[in-house]
Parts: sequence; structure tokens; C-alpha cells
Amino acid sequence: MIFNLLQTAAEVVAEPVQQEMKLSLIDMASKGGWLMIVLLVLSVMAIYIFGSRWWLIRKAGQIDANFMNDIHDFIHDGKIRQAIDLCQKYDSPVARLVEKGIDRIGRPLQDIQTAVENTGSVEVARLEKGLPMLATIAGGAPMIGFLGTVTGMIQAFFRMSTAGNNIDITLLSGGIYEAMVTTVGGLFVGIIAYFGYNFLTSQISNLVFKMERTTIEFIDMLHEPSEK
Repeated sequence: MIFNLLQTAAEVVAEPVQQEMKLSLIDMASKGGWLMIVLLVLSVMAIYIFGSRWWLIRKAGQIDANFMNDIHDFIHDGKIRQAIDLCQKYDSPVARLVEKGIDRIGRPLQDIQTAVENTGSVEVARLEKGLPMLATIAGGAPMIGFLGTVTGMIQAFFRMSTAGNNIDITLLSGGIYEAMVTTVGGLFVGIIAYFGYNFLTSQISNLVFKMERTTIEFIDMLHEPSEK
């Protein structure tokens, strides 16, 4: 009896312990097929567009709080050259709007306002460059992922149909695995692009509001001499 217990314990100790399998992101992505390469390219494009636009918008909003007060003092003192030099110190759409308006001083007020508004449209288009592509990635990446889902399932059922009576679970699991990986990859890239697009859009809207407020303030400033 004791001998049998010892023999059983020895067999249990000798039995190999099953290793827990861990799946890294790289391993998972490598199983997703060629569509994962497409999603990787789209993710790099989305990150680049977001980073470059965010940096440009951040720089565009950096301007001194007393900028318009200084412009007001220069214009009413007749120091037009100094006012233009102050505008050129800032790489900002707000400063370029005011500079365009100062260049038109002496012309009809309607011409000045039109020139400032046209400059504002150009600046907004410059800020929004790349956003349509980011929106396309946000909508297209999940669709590419779903395409991988369909092709993966087709491969799985094709393997089963050609296996005859030798159907193995691995024939089905391989295709389903690829299908799920591409779906996750597409959703991941799409979510990044979607949130990035909405964040940049909100930042541009805030900057456009600041530009419109500056335009109104500048036009009102030009009215002041005639009211005195």
C-alpha cells in the first residue's frame, strides 16, 4: 500500500507541468495576414498627421495677451511700420490677419475687412490640411479589419471543405484567429484616428473663434479715429 502511494507520487512529480502560453502584440499582429501591413501603414499615417497638426495648432495659438493693445497703440500713434514688425514676430494666424489688415490701411473699410476674411479662410485651410485623410482612416481602418474577418472565415471554411473526413479543429481555428486579429487591428487604428480627428477639430474651432474675435476687434479699432 505504501509502495503504491510512493509510486503514484513519483509519477505526479515526474509529469511535466503545462506551460502557460502568452501571446504578445507582435505575435498576434504577425498572424493577421497581409492586411495587418495595411493597417500598420494607416496607423503610422494617422499618428504623423495628428502629431504635425497638433504641433502647428499649438504654435498658432501662442500669442501675447497684450498683442492687440500694442497694435492699437501703434496704429493710433501712426507707427504703422512698428505694428507690422510686431505682427511678423509671431507665427500665428491671428498675427497674419492683423498684418493683412494693416497693409490695407488707407483703403475703404469694406476692402480691408474682405482682405482680412480671405486671409482667415486661407489660414483655416492651412490648419485643416490632412484632417480629411485622418477622417478617412478613422472610417476606413475598421472596414479593412472587417474585410480581414471575412477573408479569414472564407479560408477557414475552404480548408474544412477540402479536408474531407480529416477535419481538424486547427483548420477552423487558424482562419478564425486571423479574422479576429484583423478586426481588432482595424478597430484599434480607427479609434485612434477618430479621437485624434475630433480633438484637432475642436482645437481648430477654438482658434477660428479667436481669429473672428480679433477681426471684429481690429475693424472696430479702425472705426475709432473717425468717431473722434
